[in-house]
Amino acid sequence: MFDTFRNAWKIPELRKKLLFTLLVIVIFRVGCVITVPYINPEALQLFAGGTGNMLDYLNMMSGGALSQCAIFALGVTPYINASIIIQLLTVAIPALERLSKEGEEGRRKLTRITRYTGAGIALVMSVGYYLVLRSYTGVLAYTTGWEGIFSAVVIVFSFTGGAQLLTWMGEQIDFKGIGNGISLLIFAGIVSRWGNVITTARTMITNAMNGEIKYFILIPVIVILALAAIVFVVILTNSERRIPVQYAKRVVGRKMYGGQSSHIPLKVNMSGVMPIIFASALLSIPGTIASFIQTDSPIWQGFFSVFNYNSLLYAVLYLLLILAFNYFYVAIQYNPVEIANNLRKNNGAIPGIRPGKPTSDFITKCLSKITFVGAIFLGVIAVMPIILGNVAGMNIQLGGTSLLIVVGVALDTGRSMESYMLMRHHKGFLE
Repeated sequence: MFDTFRNAWKIPELRKKLLFTLLVIVIFRVGCVITVPYINPEALQLFAGGTGNMLDYLNMMSGGALSQCAIFALGVTPYINASIIIQLLTVAIPALERLSKEGEEGRRKLTRITRYTGAGIALVMSVGYYLVLRSYTGVLAYTTGWEGIFSAVVIVFSFTGGAQLLTWMGEQIDFKGIGNGISLLIFAGIVSRWGNVITTARTMITNAMNGEIKYFILIPVIVILALAAIVFVVILTNSERRIPVQYAKRVVGRKMYGGQSSHIPLKVNMSGVMPIIFASALLSIPGTIASFIQTDSPIWQGFFSVFNYNSLLYAVLYLLLILAFNYFYVAIQYNPVEIANNLRKNNGAIPGIRPGKPTSDFITKCLSKITFVGAIFLGVIAVMPIILGNVAGMNIQLGGTSLLIVVGVALDTGRSMESYMLMRHHKGFLE
C-alpha cells in the first residue's frame, strides 16, 4: 500500500490532482465552521441532541455545518435535488431530452440548467432555514426593524452563496482534481461526523457494563452488520454479468477483421451510491418543510411524521425509492436497442440469440435481473439500521446511509485512481 502511494506521488500530474483535491476539502471543512453573520452562539447547539427529523440528515450531509449555522450549512443538497428534478424532467420534456442527446454541448447546457435550478432550491431552503432560526428565541441578533431586514438578507444570501460555492468547488474537483467532486465533499462531511459514532459506541459499552443485557446482544449485531454492509458494497461494486459476444469474420481490403470473442460487462451496481443519495435527499424534503413551517395542525403533523426517519413507513418508502432510482439510472445509462444495433453493425452477436429485437430483449431481461438484485442489497443495507435503531431505541438510523455513501465513494474514487495509474503503467490502489 505504501509503495502504491509512493508511486502515485511520483507522478506530477497525479500529485497535483491529489493536492488540489485536498485543498478543496480543507476549504470545505473550514467553511463548515465559519458562522454566518448576525447569529448568536446559542444557534451552535441547534441540533445537538439528535432531533430525529430530516434536519439531522441534512446536518450529516453538510458535515455538521447546518448545526453550526455555517456558510456551507446547506451542503450540496440543493444541487442533488436539482439533479433529481432535471433528470426526471429529461424523460418527460422533449426539449431536455434533445439536449441530453446533443453530445458535449447539450450536456453543458443541462449542467447550466441544473446549476440555476440548484440556486433556486438553495434560495428557498435558505429562506426556510432562516425562518427556523427566527422561531428560536435569542438565536438571531436582530429580528425587527431595518436591522432585522438587513440581517435576514445577509443570512439568506450567505447560505445560498455558500451552497453555490460548494457546488462550484465540487465541479473544480471534477475538472482539476481526481474526480467525483460532489461525492467526495459528501464523503468528507460524513467522515468528519464519525466522532459521534465513537460517542455512541462508548455509551453502548458503558450501558453494557452497567448490566443492561440487551447491549450485550446489540453491540455484536451492529458490528457484524457494519462489516457485512462493507463487504456487500464492495462485492456489489465489483460484480458484473458478462454477456458473451462473438464477432463474425469480415474482409476489408486485404485484411481480415473480427472472428474474436468478447463480452458486454453489465455491473450489478452500475449506479453506485447515487440511488441512496437521491432517495435520502428526496425523502428529506417533507421533513425539512415540516421544520420550516412548524404547523400545529394534527393532520399535517401526522403527514410529516411519516417522513421521520424513525418511522417504519419511512423505511418502506426509502427501500422503494432506492429501487426506483436504481432502475431509473440504468434506463438512462443503458439503451438495449442501441447496444443491439451496434452489435449488428459490427457483425457481432450473442451466441444463441438472434440479432435485432431478440438481442435487445435479452439484454433488457439481464439488466432487469441484475438491477433488481443490486437494488435489493443496497436497500436492505440502508434500511436495516433504521429497523435496528427503532427496536433498540438508539440513534443509528442514518448509520446505514452514511456507511453506504462512504464505502461507495471510496470505491469509486479508488477505481478512478486505478485507471489513471494503469495508464501510467503503475500498480494501482486496488491491488
